[in-house]
Amino acid sequence: MINEEIRAKEVRLIGGEGEQLGIVPYREALQMAVDANLDLVNVAPQAKPPVCRIMDYGKFRYEQQKKEKEARKNQKVVELKEVRFSATIDEHDFQTKLRNVLKFLNEQDKVKCSVRFRGREITHASIGQKVLERVAEEAKDICVVERRPKLEGRSMIMILSPK
Repeated sequence: MINEEIRAKEVRLIGGEGEQLGIVPYREALQMAVDANLDLVNVAPQAKPPVCRIMDYGKFRYEQQKKEKEARKNQKVVELKEVRFSATIDEHDFQTKLRNVLKFLNEQDKVKCSVRFRGREITHASIGQKVLERVAEEAKDICVVERRPKLEGRSMIMILSPK
């Protein structure tokens, strides 16, 4: 709450330079803020009496928004990328897909490796598990296995996350 929005008879006042001015009537505090060409801002409304500060509220909001924008810019959203293998994958195809897995892990993204079983391949799920374990073995120096290979329907899924 700022200026006329404040509904208190007395306030504990903090000056423009951060100095304590003590407990003063609300009207007197508002007049001091107007004289200084600043705003009276309620910084602790739950206190008895409420704590108000004389400051440039527009400048304060601008600085706060700038800090929030900087914080959003610096945070990294971890994405989940998926790479699909097949149970009967050939060596060159495996190396190409492994290269993609390593690239995603180096970019600090999680990787979901899945093996899709078609037709009767599901009866030999151990072949798909060997493919996924080989991926984990090849990438063990830059990642940790977040979820071991597990059969879900007609797919076997494993999740890797960067170290």
